[in-house]
This record gives sequence, structure tokens and C-alpha cells, in this order.
Amino acid sequence: MAFNLQKMVNVQKPNIQLIIKDYFIMFLGLSLYTLSWTLFLVPAQITGGGISGLAAVIFYSTKIPIGLTFFSINVVLVAIAMKVLGASFGIKTIFSMVVISVLFSIPQEFFPGAIIEDNFLSAVLGGMMGGVGIGLVFSRGGSTGGTDIIAMIINKYRNISPGRIIMYCDVIIIGSSYFLVHSLDKMVYGFVSMAVVSYTLDSFLTGSNASAQIFIFSPKYDEIADYINSEFGRGVTALNGTGWYTQNDVMVLITIVRKKETSILFRKIKEIDPDAFISMASVMGVYGQGFDKIKG
Repeated sequence: MAFNLQKMVNVQKPNIQLIIKDYFIMFLGLSLYTLSWTLFLVPAQITGGGISGLAAVIFYSTKIPIGLTFFSINVVLVAIAMKVLGASFGIKTIFSMVVISVLFSIPQEFFPGAIIEDNFLSAVLGGMMGGVGIGLVFSRGGSTGGTDIIAMIINKYRNISPGRIIMYCDVIIIGSSYFLVHSLDKMVYGFVSMAVVSYTLDSFLTGSNASAQIFIFSPKYDEIADYINSEFGRGVTALNGTGWYTQNDVMVLITIVRKKETSILFRKIKEIDPDAFISMASVMGVYGQGFDKIKG
């Protein structure tokens, strides 16, 4: 019995470490996200997307703290989501909501004023920092709440993609800033910030972890496969095929590698067989040994 108990402790320990790591990285991402507002967007009175943007609009016109508005709106949304989507609704979303609310509650006076006088640069830099922050949260299976929750609720009853719902919400929120701030320039900068966040988020999530699926046709397939397995450290699968024009049997190698590794692999294939035929395609996600883990 003691042996089994020790075994259970050893199995559970890595899971606890993984959970702590996930929440720590999420905290860093949420900190970057709130700093993007307090350092760049709020001093320039620029409105971004999401509930943060709505809270910022209210702050610009009424001076009600962003953290209070953000928390109040999200409490209502989470309550509705738990009723509609189930009581087990996103613990990580609730964690993000609380952290963002606390960080937004730090008075703006504790931060320097406008770091950059140029509003366009403030929108771009704020969008970049916010995109990286959200990317860190998404990479650990988390969510920033807000319009994400609205999208999940609507998606349950209507066949509309969550991405489109979030975009509609962001456009409405940023557009509404004109009626409170009365500045067409600030509204345009808000859309700039939204676009930069979206682009940075996509680049962050797919950039460093981007993968490629490679098909290799070569009579020296055995040498190439041995290199990929033994020296290159990646898996490879050999499939039997038939060249339809020649009616000759061929072996087709399939391997998946990180994009940053492809140049090394191509150079080696060229050394082994300069006439090898290679096809490469980008893949959106790769999960398994040597790549990303499936997050539950």
C-alpha cells in the first residue's frame, strides 16, 4: 500500500508543477496586458477592444476606475455563463478576470504619464504589448473573459463563429468611444490598436511554434530517413507509393518539424540526394511527443 501511495504522489507532483507554471505564465501575460493599457492606451485616451475597452471608455467620460467597471461587467457575464454553459465554466477565465481587475485597480497616478506623445505609436506599442500578453494567456489554455464569454454564449444558440462575434463586439465598443470622447482620431487609433493586437496575437501563437509537414521523394529514402530519426531527432514515416507516369514503386517519407529547423534538414537532404523532390506545407497545430501538449 505504501508503495502505491508513493507512486501516486510521484505521478501527481508533475501535474501540480505544471498547474503552477500555467498560472504563473498566465499572470505574466495578464500583467503585460494591463500594462499595455496603463502605460500606452489610457494616457493617450485610446479605446481598444473587449470589456477593457468598454471600461476605458467609461473611465474617460466618468473617471470610474477601469478595474471596478471591468470586474462588475465580468461578474455579470461569468454568472450568466455559469448558468448557460454549466457550473464548471472556465476556472482560468475567472482567475484572469480577478487578476486583471486587481491590476487595473492600481491608480493611474502610480504610472508615468504619456511615455510617448505620438498617439499612433502609443496605439501600436500598446497593441503589441497587449497581443503578447493575451498570447501568453491563450498559450496556457486561459482566457481574458469579457467578449470571449459573450461569444461562447451566443455560439451555443447561433451558428456564428466566436471570432466574428468578438470582432463585432470590438467594433461596437471602439465605435462608441466617439460619442463619449468626441474624437475621430482617438477612435481610429482604437481600431489601429485592435488590428495590432490581432496581428501580434496570431504571430505570437504561430510564430515560434510554427511547424511544417514535409513530403520527401527520393531513391535514397533510407539514408534520409535514418538521418531524420537518428541525427535530426524527428520522427519519420515511410509510405509505399506508385509513380503513375512511370508505374514504378516509390517510397514517400513524411515528417513534421518546426519551421526553424527546415533549412538544416533541406541542406542535409541536398547532400544525400541533390535531385530529391520535396513538398512542404505549413500546419496550424502539431500535438504529441516533441511538439505541443494537448491542453484540457
